[in-house]
Amino acid sequence: MSSQVKYLNPEGACPAQGLYSHVGTADGKLMFVAGQLSVGADGGVVGKNDFEAQFKQIFSNLGDVLKGLGGDFNNVIKFTTYLVHSQDIEKFMKLRAELFPQIFKGPNFPPNTMLVIDRLVKEDFQLEVEAIVHVP
Repeated sequence: MSSQVKYLNPEGACPAQGLYSHVGTADGKLMFVAGQLSVGADGGVVGKNDFEAQFKQIFSNLGDVLKGLGGDFNNVIKFTTYLVHSQDIEKFMKLRAELFPQIFKGPNFPPNTMLVIDRLVKEDFQLEVEAIVHVP
């Protein structure tokens, strides 16, 4: 049995920041969501020099992608988080501790791999979050 790879840009997702799609899938259920950035509906950077504003926009964008796939945060299997500054790890942990009980049924949350990298696609971006999700 062979699967066809499909690339999707769910309705409601912000504009991609390059030549990529927001989601890739081969079986229609397991979805690989591209790293979400702090991008507004107009394609511009939201929250320049404001880590918290970027964090909130990213999870809003991720929520839009999940909704467009017919799911929500409870469909997330795993996150990968990219930070540009190691000094932001504590901020990220604090914001995540505040947000996750609101968006997940809990008490357990998806695994997360965190990486600190040199930079993202645009200098103004301070973090990026990608996800693997399962949408029935």
